[in-house]
Amino acid sequence: MVTTIQVDELLKKKLDSLKVHNRETYNELLLRLINPPSPRNFDKESLVETIEVLSDPETMRAIAESLERFEKGVKGIDFQDLKKELGLDVQY
Repeated sequence: MVTTIQVDELLKKKLDSLKVHNRETYNELLLRLINPPSPRNFDKESLVETIEVLSDPETMRAIAESLERFEKGVKGIDFQDLKKELGLDVQY
């Protein structure tokens, strides 16, 4: 049985940010969040993410360009600066 639930826009944005790929349904997302992680689920999610990256020509071009710059010794962006640029609040 399929049903509809109501969530406010802020929660929807948070749920969207938790998706492992853009085609993951909210049902899949919620099941993943409430079920304990297992190697089987992790492998499937990783595979889907990898396929999506490999399927995106723009992303692959950006990765190749970054690798070329790295091999030439060009310094990358500082992690703290990147966090500010992207508006992320993450710890490492």
